Amino acid sequence: MAGDDRDLGQPLPAHRLDEAALKAYLASHIPELEDAGTRFSIQQFRGGQSNPTYLLEIGDDRYVLRKQPPGKLLPSAHAVDREYQVMLALAGSGVPVPKTLILCDDTSVIGQMFYVMRYVGGRVYADITLPDCSPAERSTAYLSAAAILSKLHAVDYRAVGLDTFGKPEDYVARQLSRWSRQYELSKTEECPAMDQLTAWLLANNPGDQHAAIVHGDYRPGNLIFSQADMSVAAVLDWELSTIGHPLADLGYFLLPFHLDARVAGFSLRGQDLAALGIPGEQQLLTAYRANGAPVEDIHYYIAFSLFRLAAILAGVLRRGLDGNASDPGAVERGRSYALFAASGVRIMSEQGA
Repeated sequence: MAGDDRDLGQPLPAHRLDEAALKAYLASHIPELEDAGTRFSIQQFRGGQSNPTYLLEIGDDRYVLRKQPPGKLLPSAHAVDREYQVMLALAGSGVPVPKTLILCDDTSVIGQMFYVMRYVGGRVYADITLPDCSPAERSTAYLSAAAILSKLHAVDYRAVGLDTFGKPEDYVARQLSRWSRQYELSKTEECPAMDQLTAWLLANNPGDQHAAIVHGDYRPGNLIFSQADMSVAAVLDWELSTIGHPLADLGYFLLPFHLDARVAGFSLRGQDLAALGIPGEQQLLTAYRANGAPVEDIHYYIAFSLFRLAAILAGVLRRGLDGNASDPGAVERGRSYALFAASGVRIMSEQGA
């Protein structure tokens, strides 16, 4: 769910749900919905999420449903069951997540696997400059986000039942292999910068073995901020979560400071951060290190995050061209993958590559 009430609309034609079947299923599987009354409405959140996401208004309450998209899916992609599993495990951990209610893997209900969670109110921003916020609110939002990410990485994944959620060893090497493969499957054109970045990352992997729960897409657009003070109220969109290297998450969170300024809504490079109230990269690293977490080789992990995001966006482009993306602007958004790869090449150059 990467959206709020302002991003809602009727479900797209390719993403319409069987309302009667869904209503009957939820009433029979979620006790609190047995007597929810007759009000039942479905709207779809707009935005860039790869798993179609819906607001359900049932009786006097609100819920969110996320499902796999229609059509042929790439291997291991759109793992809504993994999203559900990690949010269920993190309940009570101090990492704010929506309350999960049910996972349905019976595709006869609405056509794809889905899960339902409680709706969390608050503010959501696609633009990382957090428009309409005061400088103090932006400072609170970013420092809170850094602290929550540090808290996530401090969770003992074995103690919360996620010991089989991923392989802790060789995370970066495995991710390079996975996303290189996904990129090749999604590829629609040649991109020399992507090839150059992939080769550099393979040759310069630090190889350390830190392991933690990683979100995989940790950024302001996947956070709900409190209406009251702009602290983080919930972390969303856990599709790419696994057990892996925490600096991959941190590098991804910091990459706006290194992105090509032409990537509107994603780049902080060249912005007047002091006037905006957005903490600088070093301030966020200090906030993250509050629990003693290491941050060595962070530039490698920023470049790695740019590579992975470029591969994801290439997949968005492919889905857009194939006509089964949930975002009407998928083709335009997906084409930006080359700018992300070029930003990674610039980091390579800065590191003497």
